[in-house]
Amino acid sequence: MGRSPLLALLLMTLLLLAPSASAELSLPLLNLTDGDSNQQISIKLEILALMTLLSLLPAMLLMLTSFTRIIVVLAILRQAIGLQQSPPNKVLVGLALVLTLCIMRPVGTAIYTDAIAPYDQEQINFTEALSRAEVPLRDFIQPNTRRSDVEQMLRISGEDMTLQDDQVPFLVLIPAFVLSELKSAFQIGFLLFLPFLIIDLIVASVLMSMGMMMLSPLVISLPFKLMVFVLVDGWSMLSATLTASYWS
Repeated sequence: MGRSPLLALLLMTLLLLAPSASAELSLPLLNLTDGDSNQQISIKLEILALMTLLSLLPAMLLMLTSFTRIIVVLAILRQAIGLQQSPPNKVLVGLALVLTLCIMRPVGTAIYTDAIAPYDQEQINFTEALSRAEVPLRDFIQPNTRRSDVEQMLRISGEDMTLQDDQVPFLVLIPAFVLSELKSAFQIGFLLFLPFLIIDLIVASVLMSMGMMMLSPLVISLPFKLMVFVLVDGWSMLSATLTASYWS
């Protein structure tokens, strides 16, 4: 199971190219013949495709997982507190990756069990593996995608607007999911901004009443915002809320 996250992400990538790739993956790219045993060795296009699609894994991480919502919320939180470089971008990305792995673990496990393992054992072909891998991924994406975003992408792609959720093409469902994730991230970010904005307003009003108009309110409000965030255990609360938002 150590290689299952990578294989699951790779199979997610192949889902996007399944219509064009499935017909070609069975063709041999190169045939070599052993002169002594006269044994023929074939290098399939499947191997070449798997190695090439590794470069698309970052894009798949953004489009097919919860990473987008989490990293946007964390970036908005840092801006709301008033910190520019702390926590660093690497720390935020690392936290977003860990939370994404926790959220996507059931999906990756289902993909590995139903698609990757049978394909690795040569029980099913590559096309069948792609079809099986799409099921748990669609079960994760659809409940977290707004119908309005799906209809918008159906309109853009020229598809039938009366399609049911389980009939929507996967290439149409993915951008709709990304739009929904961005909308949810900004809604959560707005709620995060409110308490810190109230602290800024209170500090600015106090400074104004004291006649200290030349002193920046951010200098005074930043320690108070940090204190409030630490006292309510903000990081743990935010992580639990983001994780629970996908399975509630």
